[in-house]
Amino acid sequence: MALLERIKGPEDVRALPASDIPELCGEVRSRIVEVTLKNGGHMASSLGAVELITALLRVFDPLCDRIVFDVGHQAYAWKILTGRNERFDTLRSEGGVNGFPRRDESPFDHFGAGHSSTSLSAALGFAVARDLRGENHHVVAVIGDGALINGEAFEALNHAGSLDAPVIFILNDNAMSISPRVGGMALHLARLSTSSLYQGAKSAVKTVCRRVFRSDRVYHWLQSCKNAVKKTILRGNLFVEMGLTYWGPFDGHDEAELERVLQLAKNYDGPLLIHVVTKKGKGYAPAENDPVAYHGVPRSGARKTPKAQSWSAAAAECIERMAQDDPRVVALTPAMADGSGLCSFRRRFPKRFFDVGIAEEHMITFAAGLAAGGMKPVACIYSTFLQRAVDQLVHDVCLQKLPVILAVDRAGLVGDDGETHQGLFDANWAGTIPGLDVWSPFDAASLHDAFACAASHNGPALIRYPRGSVPALELPAHAERNAQRVRCGSGSSWLVVSYGAACVTALEAFRLAQSRGAETPDLLLLNRLSPLPDDLPDLLRGAEQIVAVEEAYRRGGLGERLAAWCMENKIGCVVRTAAVEAAFIAPGTQAQQRCRCGLTAERILELHER
Repeated sequence: MALLERIKGPEDVRALPASDIPELCGEVRSRIVEVTLKNGGHMASSLGAVELITALLRVFDPLCDRIVFDVGHQAYAWKILTGRNERFDTLRSEGGVNGFPRRDESPFDHFGAGHSSTSLSAALGFAVARDLRGENHHVVAVIGDGALINGEAFEALNHAGSLDAPVIFILNDNAMSISPRVGGMALHLARLSTSSLYQGAKSAVKTVCRRVFRSDRVYHWLQSCKNAVKKTILRGNLFVEMGLTYWGPFDGHDEAELERVLQLAKNYDGPLLIHVVTKKGKGYAPAENDPVAYHGVPRSGARKTPKAQSWSAAAAECIERMAQDDPRVVALTPAMADGSGLCSFRRRFPKRFFDVGIAEEHMITFAAGLAAGGMKPVACIYSTFLQRAVDQLVHDVCLQKLPVILAVDRAGLVGDDGETHQGLFDANWAGTIPGLDVWSPFDAASLHDAFACAASHNGPALIRYPRGSVPALELPAHAERNAQRVRCGSGSSWLVVSYGAACVTALEAFRLAQSRGAETPDLLLLNRLSPLPDDLPDLLRGAEQIVAVEEAYRRGGLGERLAAWCMENKIGCVVRTAAVEAAFIAPGTQAQQRCRCGLTAERILELHER
């Protein structure tokens, strides 16, 4: 990688002769493949955007100009070419290079990402701020065709069309074509609309209208006539209908052409959308042939068949069983069919499966409509993405008491994806929504119980489960079990209460105390987190100390709820909590994150002995 070793920053990319650029792109691709196969990461999207990112760095000044990425799945080349190549081996590891753009990681990352469809809104904000402050720099947003369907992206496009702020939106299209390729005409039209003659004539017409008519009304009337002609010529182009100028499509792997287009775009004086067509996984045959499988690759060795079934697969089996027993059951997903284990459901019940794309808000209200129409929808969604649809859950589902089941995957600590993808909020806020049953299974039996109870419940339910494999818990003797909880007790003075993934840690604390010859705690493993069990007074009776263990934030969590309940009911016991403190959790393995957050058996015993 002789060329890449010489690249210490964007200025080195700009200094290369054009003849060296194809070789540089090849070396960047090799670097991406090498590191993501070892560390895991979003390979296919990043491979498809190498030429585009190289062109952006050669045309714009990335310190001064604002380049904003959507999601960040495609930004690995950006990190490599903006001074992070030497550390790129640490991608997605504890203390290493983040898997997504981050403002605090590099001055070249102007806006953080991780969730979809934010780049257009952010870029428009940058552009308006620039104009209000009298500054002079360019603003560019890169967005993928999948992210473009999200409502936030359309809201930004609609707003951009009503503003005069110069901003460049780049649509990185690797799956579909919005407009037909028209050969050299696309580049010709771009040149024409930025030519000095065109710009001069436009400025002259505006000046004459102001001087003669002392108003902009005639100019705006002429502008509307011009736009009407454009709409007639480019009929069917949504972007033009929304008031943007559209260029393209262009070959996203022709770096030289992209440079020419971007140079022209710098001279355009309004909102502009440039459509480039790329191939996901470009340059790495396995990723080109199966871009879905190589969208996100696991760490080296993680592809081996796990010894235990994953939570996602186990939940999908429960949903299939429900659909087999009840023809009203339908499954929904926001573009996460593979990640949520729903491929088998899609094959068996194709007419009862709905992939709505990256449109979480729509999915929840769509589910509400299905439920109001007599169906039993199960909406499968990651915890971190459910945050985008909280209002729809509250207003459209729970307020109307509709029987929608939310299967919430990746609840708790998720590992390598870092701050933007942890599932640490849902357990706390979901418990405050009136009428919403919140379940947090800890093993296969409790998962089946949760789905069975939710299926028979004539109201909304949320079932949250973690990332990873379903554990086979070895419960202490004399465990009392029902659908809502497991109680293991022998009259100890202290009680460990837990739910979900943290139940494994609670059991580890029990065994650690046992191995040390210390007093072992009684255990209360909750499957239904909200409402709490009706027999809670009996379950807590005799405990002088309660330690709540939860893979969620302490603030507003189970520990605080139990402490408040004990105080209100004048139960004299001390309540302590092992939970996540108020901080965003950086990347690392799940084990590293739990250790960092104090979610360990040792910590539980320390809280008891304090």
